[in-house]
Amino acid sequence: MSQRPYGALAMAPYARASALTDDVIARLSGFAEVDPALLVGDFGDPALRDVLGRAEFLVTGWGCPAVDAAALDAMPKLRVVVHAAGSVKHHVSEEVWRRGIAVSSAADANAAPVAEYTRAMILLALKRTFTLSAQLTTIGWPGPDRRQPSGIVRRTIGLVGASRIGRLVVERLRDFNVRILMSDPYLDAAGAAALGVELVDLDTLVSTSDVVSLHAPQLPETRHLIDARRLALMPDGGILINTARGSLVDTEALVAECATGRLDAVLDVTDPEPIPTDHPLLGLPNVFVTPHLAGAQGTEIALLGDYAVADLERFLSGKSMLGAVDVAELPRLA
Repeated sequence: MSQRPYGALAMAPYARASALTDDVIARLSGFAEVDPALLVGDFGDPALRDVLGRAEFLVTGWGCPAVDAAALDAMPKLRVVVHAAGSVKHHVSEEVWRRGIAVSSAADANAAPVAEYTRAMILLALKRTFTLSAQLTTIGWPGPDRRQPSGIVRRTIGLVGASRIGRLVVERLRDFNVRILMSDPYLDAAGAAALGVELVDLDTLVSTSDVVSLHAPQLPETRHLIDARRLALMPDGGILINTARGSLVDTEALVAECATGRLDAVLDVTDPEPIPTDHPLLGLPNVFVTPHLAGAQGTEIALLGDYAVADLERFLSGKSMLGAVDVAELPRLA
């Protein structure tokens, strides 16, 4: 074993360039040994046998190959995997936990930009920004729409999912005079009270909220969680915001509701994704679609690398990792 912990980077070149900036690499090199120019793209590559055989840690990112039993056999000294991105479901197998290897994710760092996007969209959508802007190109300067009240003051915001993002959205709405409802099967009354939200069932939430914002994971039981029946429960002028996964919403039912002008929608994720350029959602003036950009983008991505490296330093110092992933919770994580 080297005097300092030895490890490797496993991710695509674009992930390395955006998440592991020079400053982040300098921090990593200050307490561990790693070749910043070497990216593992195949754990079975014979040329990497020595590197992987010595590796005590892996810093992973987008494009990392599967860390399965065969990969672990090539890394007998591996102690920890830190992911400089969000979900680890796509590359970390349960065999990692079976062998006692710790796992960390930078999902907390990725959650903050999503929460900021959500707050911004709540404010803009309640101002009817997108609909009124679209009207400028059709009917000209619009007058006030008395049928749909504008503004955030004393409005009801319904958050579906007490996920890390959902909780951050609650924090970012504290300075506003709003009522916050939350629906989550894993949240109890005490937890809701601690968050400062009202715990309600999903039907109550969608039928009484001015804005319904989705922060639930993509699971078999959450597919079309917001279906035609629940969209019909939303009050006239209601706004649906989805930054979670497109499959949570029945797209055809949403098109039908929004086409009448009864509901507005802000969608950072869609089903299908990518959305075809001729999709009917894109032609509706009361639907605002962005190309899955709510999470860390551009300069924000370095926050993920810094979070992962900081967690690695904690682990190697014998401390608890802030982003530690519990395998028991994996099925219901995004």
